[in-house]
Amino acid sequence: MKYCKGKNLVLKDKRSIFIAPTVIIGNNVTIYENVRIEGKSEIKDGATIMPGCYIVDTVIGERTTINYSQTEDAFVGNDCYVGPFARLRPKAVVCDKAKIGNFVEIKNATIGEGSKVNHLAYVGDADIGRDCNIGCGAIFVNYNGRTKSRTTVGDECFIGSNCNVIAPVKIESRAYICAGTTITDEVHTDDFVIGRVRQTVKENRAHEYLKEKKENK
Repeated sequence: MKYCKGKNLVLKDKRSIFIAPTVIIGNNVTIYENVRIEGKSEIKDGATIMPGCYIVDTVIGERTTINYSQTEDAFVGNDCYVGPFARLRPKAVVCDKAKIGNFVEIKNATIGEGSKVNHLAYVGDADIGRDCNIGCGAIFVNYNGRTKSRTTVGDECFIGSNCNVIAPVKIESRAYICAGTTITDEVHTDDFVIGRVRQTVKENRAHEYLKEKKENK
């Protein structure tokens, strides 16, 4: 493998690691087994590439860890953690100290410094500010069947689990979006937004919908 590498590169299993000749690797980088790095990728000082990663045309910042994930035409800043099972698609930008968790997909979007998208979320065509929390199952709805639109989220926002943010829309800084809410209109600073149907209970009706239990003979 002929590529540009710095000092103290650790390859855990050379036989299962592929690094293209166009790749640049900094100092004190550790790369685990079953990793493929291609294109104009750069792995900066102190980064760790855990097993099972596929990295193409991506910059990985200093002291950042990528764990069992795929990246393509993306940028990841310093002191970040990505994965496991995350996917950074083209034009994904993850700023310093941000976290992208398991089963998260980022496409043509910026995740601000210190923000967290921890699990089971899709962020597409969006600009997320710093120190935001994007909850489990949150979806940035960017496509209406014909065109794609963009969403802007300010700093220090909380977007709860299973929220739908339907573009084009703007959420200003320090807004709180409750779990299960669908956002279609602009949200202003310090707004608390809840948009879901109240729970309705029909007592003693569940048996009408459940399958009958067959008795063992």
